[in-house]
Amino acid sequence: MAVIEAQDLHRTYRTTTGAFRRRSKDVEAVRGVSFEVGEGELFGLLGPNGAGKTTTIKMLITLLIPTSGSARVLGYDVVKDAREVRKRIGYVFGGERGVYERLSGYDNLRYFAELYGVPPRLQKQRIEELLELVGLKGREHERAEGYSRGMKQRLHVARGLLHDPEVLFLDEPTLGLDPVGARELRSTIASLVEAGKTVLLTTHYMFEADSLCDRIAVISRGEIVAEGTPLDLKRSVAQGSVVEVEVYGVAGAAVERLRGLNGVVAVAVEERGQAQVLVVRTEPEVELTQTILGHLDGADIGRISRREPTLEDAYVALVAE
Repeated sequence: MAVIEAQDLHRTYRTTTGAFRRRSKDVEAVRGVSFEVGEGELFGLLGPNGAGKTTTIKMLITLLIPTSGSARVLGYDVVKDAREVRKRIGYVFGGERGVYERLSGYDNLRYFAELYGVPPRLQKQRIEELLELVGLKGREHERAEGYSRGMKQRLHVARGLLHDPEVLFLDEPTLGLDPVGARELRSTIASLVEAGKTVLLTTHYMFEADSLCDRIAVISRGEIVAEGTPLDLKRSVAQGSVVEVEVYGVAGAAVERLRGLNGVVAVAVEERGQAQVLVVRTEPEVELTQTILGHLDGADIGRISRREPTLEDAYVALVAE
């Protein structure tokens, strides 16, 4: 039995547009999402902003009711058996919300242990174990307002594990963390999977998904556009190579001309500091570097490099289709 099952999930909400004449409009945030997550698996859900990742997670954790379709967690229907689902899952989101700043880290966990219904005789031992797990031992009696962002995020993880859930949903848990804090949190996530937890993770960081996830689903415009292991997704673009050109002041017309070249599979534009970087994926055994540069006449050219495709290239190609 799959631990998490999503079958043809849809979610539509109504919004209004217009500054003077307000008009109602239906927006379909999730359009027929289906996937399964096995026991002890770390499953990644990747997609750009507005793709439907968080909406999908909120339906799975019973915070939103699907417009149509169904979902089950540990065999319980997320609509009919919402109370049973909530007993058995943990939810951790990115950012600093959800922490009571005037309370110490320890008192935050005591408070949430009461809300989760952790028996009083077990609370102290459970909190001590979690403080050790997330690396907050020794700082637990300080007010949370003095914690760094990374420490607050680790406190979020401890809070989500207080009732020892079988399934953990992590919604962009490393968002905004510095490299050291993000690395420590990724290590904590990996240890949870080793301990037998089933984890569903959303993230924007491709290297994070590549290193942590057993399988990945890519969602774009509310639909799953690809699913498989990180290696499977990289193989989907492995035939060929990638040319990166650092440019200053490239015109949109030049990018369109590149997309029309024979041998070019896809072109993406990335902002990196002061410059834009053209990421051009080409067909196998095709050398187009000089041709590409010839179509950028008038633009200031910086660094030029050629490399093999990565998971990020596969992701960009999938969401751009």
